Amino acid sequence: MNRQTSEAQAFEAHASDADLDDLRARLAAARLPEAETVHGAAPGPGRWEQGVPLADLVDVVNYWRTGYNWRSFENRLNQIGQFRTTIDDLGIHFLHRRSPRADAVPLLLTHGWPGSVAEFTHVMDELADPKNADAPAFHVVAPSLPGFGYSDKPATTGWGIEKIAAAWVKLMGRLGYSRFVAHGGDWGGVITTILGGRFPEHVLGIHTTVAQAPPGLTTDGLTEAERRWTEETRDFWRHRAAYAKQQAARPQTIGYSLVDSPVGLLAWILDKFAEWTDTEDSPFETIPRDSVLDNVTLYWLTRSGASSARIYYESHNSLDPELRVDVPSAITMYPRDIEKSPRPWAQERFRQIVRWRAPEAGGHFPSLEVPEYFVKDLQEGLAAVLAADSSRP
Repeated sequence: MNRQTSEAQAFEAHASDADLDDLRARLAAARLPEAETVHGAAPGPGRWEQGVPLADLVDVVNYWRTGYNWRSFENRLNQIGQFRTTIDDLGIHFLHRRSPRADAVPLLLTHGWPGSVAEFTHVMDELADPKNADAPAFHVVAPSLPGFGYSDKPATTGWGIEKIAAAWVKLMGRLGYSRFVAHGGDWGGVITTILGGRFPEHVLGIHTTVAQAPPGLTTDGLTEAERRWTEETRDFWRHRAAYAKQQAARPQTIGYSLVDSPVGLLAWILDKFAEWTDTEDSPFETIPRDSVLDNVTLYWLTRSGASSARIYYESHNSLDPELRVDVPSAITMYPRDIEKSPRPWAQERFRQIVRWRAPEAGGHFPSLEVPEYFVKDLQEGLAAVLAADSSRP
């Protein structure tokens, strides 16, 4: 780190053997319901109409219990470099991968729910030390949101998206990064938007896969494809967002199941990986099973099922409708993401879009689904952002 002080301490993840044995014992003793009553057992999205199919869950539970190796992922976290620091009386965990390149720029990566820093561990090396010498290099910082992973669980209300964004500025400053670029998706994308809008003196520019537009915009003048995007997004929030309403209204109630039952936690998260990925039947068509279990096991071992759900209680529908982002912005809308904004709508909030992409493949978890494209897109998007920033007076 640029400033190795007592404000940030090195941290190593190490689950006890007792915790891992307890996990396997709970998986072995799981009580499962009967199979779903849906039409069509053949591969296809219809199998998932009532949620995670029993046969799929049984397969993953058996692998989690007998084949999955947490220690491998734990070692990867420790190899990257983990730290903790206290900001506004809350312990914050973060990964920090410094680049060997002299021209590297600080980059802040923010995850969402049901993700974690596990979304970024496999791409941080290439972002920090790219094989292509012409690609930009970054000092990569990936914090765990409050209540997620190895960050502390807030004991009081108030840790919503605005406070998190302000905390991230403090974190980067503590590392010696007074100015930086930022990327995020899901909640991380909303927080990144706030960073660009509230802290332009610190944020050189942003890249996001979420471009929430101000409310009340008309579809007049949109193309047919853009209208379809708005209809799909509206359909999602009307018919497929029960999880968000539950976590926004009653996070404590669902939290008991998520902290007490590894099978319940797995099903709650796997359901989203299945529905939100660019696949025909199973999320494992594009995301390795171990990657999903790295993420779920991190939630389990840190007992963060309830505390992570509270970000919805704190922040659901709370993005300031008047917020505008004037720093250079690169935006990528993946085709199977859950919320897609037409560019004319996005431009009402993001006033300097320097790069816009709508790739042909990918969903809500692009760093896991299409990692090579994700890295290249992030590199090129941030290069455009930095070029635009350097041209500002």
